Amino acid sequence: MPSISIENKQYKTYILTDESSNSQLEVVPERGGIATKWRVQGQEIFYLDEERYTHPELSVRGGNPILFPICGNLPDNVYTVNGKQYTLKQHGFARELPWEVSQSASEVQVILKANEQTQAVYPFDFQLTFTYLLAGNSLILNQQYTNKSSQPMPFSAGFHPYFAVSDKNQLSFEIPSKEYQDQKTKQTHSFDGSFDFELDEIDVSFKQLSANSASVTDNSRKSKLTIEYDDIFSTLVFWTVKGKDFYCLEPWTAPRNSLNTGEKLTILEPGTSCSAMMKLTAEFF
Repeated sequence: MPSISIENKQYKTYILTDESSNSQLEVVPERGGIATKWRVQGQEIFYLDEERYTHPELSVRGGNPILFPICGNLPDNVYTVNGKQYTLKQHGFARELPWEVSQSASEVQVILKANEQTQAVYPFDFQLTFTYLLAGNSLILNQQYTNKSSQPMPFSAGFHPYFAVSDKNQLSFEIPSKEYQDQKTKQTHSFDGSFDFELDEIDVSFKQLSANSASVTDNSRKSKLTIEYDDIFSTLVFWTVKGKDFYCLEPWTAPRNSLNTGEKLTILEPGTSCSAMMKLTAEFF
């Protein structure tokens, strides 16, 4: 059974350790409820820009940022709900706010509740409860989304995991979709399991998913990473930048701009909750 320790670094850090699999997870509630580091068999799975992480005014580039109540960006950062216009920055506010924390002997739970700051840009009373678990070579993230408002609450949610890589040309992909949409051109292309890593940036979304898992094999690290997710996650986004030692494979419940378009949007009735799960597994060969 994993154990939990706390270290007072720049931020209070909760460290889950599973000695049986030599795995470890670091969770920082006050920095957006984020998991910053995940090691399996002593190897770092997540990428983390350590310098950027030390600056609270900058978004974290690394670990597994939490996206809520939108994924991606909105045109001009604007959306309309109940006839009123609001402004939301890319990926929403959950990744920027301090979360409360609760722990048991083997899991860390982080909680985000609506406040005046969130209601100024998102006029709903909500509670998010996310539970981090280690199980062997797997990281499990159970989520609960609760609408405490008196009106239906629309949202999308997701994760933005940054995975460490030394040679992207040694990656091979199993993504349950035959096509993707390029974010810049909005054009749809067929997908053959590979990307052109000579491009300065790759930012594409897979919206037609035929299964609830995807995997990436890294032949240079001799590892395979598998992402499993519930049906609520309708979209996978792949993003990377040339010259940076990371790639992102992001499960989203809805594509970007869904607050305006309604596409795959989750709408919770007053007083109700929904739950979701994401599981990451790292294997070495």
